[in-house]
Amino acid sequence: MATSPRKIISWRLRRRALELGRRTLVMGIVNITPDSFSDGGRFLDPEAATAHALQLLDEGADLLDLGAESTRPGTQAGALVPAVSSGEEQARLLPVLEGILRSRPDAIVSVDTYKAATARAALDSGAEIVNDVSGFTWDAEMASVCAEAGCGVVLMHTRGRPEEWRAQPRLAPDELLETVREGLAASLMMATEAGLPLDAIVLDPGYGFGKRFEENYALLARQAELLSLGRPLVAGVSRKSFLGRTLTPLHGGTDAPVSARATASIAALVAAILHGASIVRVHAVRPAVEAARIADAVLLGGDAL
Repeated sequence: MATSPRKIISWRLRRRALELGRRTLVMGIVNITPDSFSDGGRFLDPEAATAHALQLLDEGADLLDLGAESTRPGTQAGALVPAVSSGEEQARLLPVLEGILRSRPDAIVSVDTYKAATARAALDSGAEIVNDVSGFTWDAEMASVCAEAGCGVVLMHTRGRPEEWRAQPRLAPDELLETVREGLAASLMMATEAGLPLDAIVLDPGYGFGKRFEENYALLARQAELLSLGRPLVAGVSRKSFLGRTLTPLHGGTDAPVSARATASIAALVAAILHGASIVRVHAVRPAVEAARIADAVLLGGDAL
């Protein structure tokens, strides 16, 4: 039997627990924004966003991740005066969250936010997970809000703020891995010191978040080493710009547009699973479910899933 780098573990959420490690879980992305790099504006309308979320569940998503502020390079996410206020973020996000849970009361919903006020409102409205791209570093109240709610959390590594990403110095693979490891360890410590139990926490290396093009591949190749932190991993590689850059020779010398990154996204997703990811965060759910099943079969050496 093949040896998987993943451990079978229970992830404690607000009202239930999810088993991680036996089968890869697929987290479907719902961007309720006018400016997402991938599908900005398509699902800004609450009814359209809710319908899209329900479709992702029908396609096999194990959980949903709702985001109402873009954190693409160059935005002011995490700034003292962010581009999207907490009030505006909640006005976009809460109607969709509530609409999903009206139709599917058992749906597991994560909210992608770094703002404590938005996290609190979403948790009060039925979300079970907070996915903080800053790893609790952009809002000092976030850790305590999550601890008080007893929710699950995803702590992601971000190197700097979005407006700083293009100016980050290049790092050698060893330096990069250590930078990510140290950042995630610091976030993990903040979470536990606030009172969050370890079994409520999963970690995300933060592909594309302050990592230069080639650095993402170095990180992906050594992703399993981050399991030494003792927590399961989430990987979000879907449609990322580093994939488009790799496809440049096939697209007339320019980066492949988002619409042409589907196959590359699946390839990166499979690599992430084989290197230890227990959850994959994706835009296109059905292909991801199928690809994850194949990757899981490899990890299990063909044993029954």
